[in-house]
Amino acid sequence: MSLSADLSCLQSSQGAEREAALASLEKQLMCPICADIFSKPVVILPCQHNLCRKCANELYQVRHPSLFHARTTMLVNSGRFRCPTCRHDVVLDRHGVYGLQRNLLVENIIDIYKQEQKNKKSDLATCSDHEGEKLNIYCLTCQLPTCSFCKVFGAHQNCQVAPLMDVHQQKKDELSEGISSLGEFRDRVQALVSDIEDTCRAVEESYKTQKQNVCDKFSSMFSILEERRKVRIGVFI
Repeated sequence: MSLSADLSCLQSSQGAEREAALASLEKQLMCPICADIFSKPVVILPCQHNLCRKCANELYQVRHPSLFHARTTMLVNSGRFRCPTCRHDVVLDRHGVYGLQRNLLVENIIDIYKQEQKNKKSDLATCSDHEGEKLNIYCLTCQLPTCSFCKVFGAHQNCQVAPLMDVHQQKKDELSEGISSLGEFRDRVQALVSDIEDTCRAVEESYKTQKQNVCDKFSSMFSILEERRKVRIGVFI
């Protein structure tokens, strides 16, 4: 998935899908040299791969050490180096790596990613009794989340506890099983309703058939009686 697609998914999704988009975005924003999120300015190579400019500068220094002062400040000179991702030759002009175009789109996406990470961290709940301590355990006795300090020094010293994520996963599994059971029960009820509807339709069809048979027999008997009546009237005339 492309950076723009991951960004779009990140901005429009929630929950696990959002986490997956954030993780995918992080991988694409990783510099192949320093193995960290790109630091600005970010330069785009002719092969369309990106590098931190400082990393590109360091890579160029390794390839051309004689072109640099002892302070590792790059001299204005031309040269070339290979892209660490695809090994494509990157030919520089007299401005060196400073002549490479900045990738402002990637830099903007980095800002969005860092803000998302900041928001994610701020969303983590902390203990009301111990400032800054994350709620990382669950008190099975009191049935509420708490922090490690509460277990060691605080109100939950004598309580039975478990890792919060373990309890979360257990509850999630139980909820999934409950939803699955409800789904199966719904299917059984739906099947029963369908059977009842089929029975009702069969009864209705049988009723219509029997009614028609009775009507036909009544009409037949009426016709016979009417014929007999006419015959008897003819005899007396």
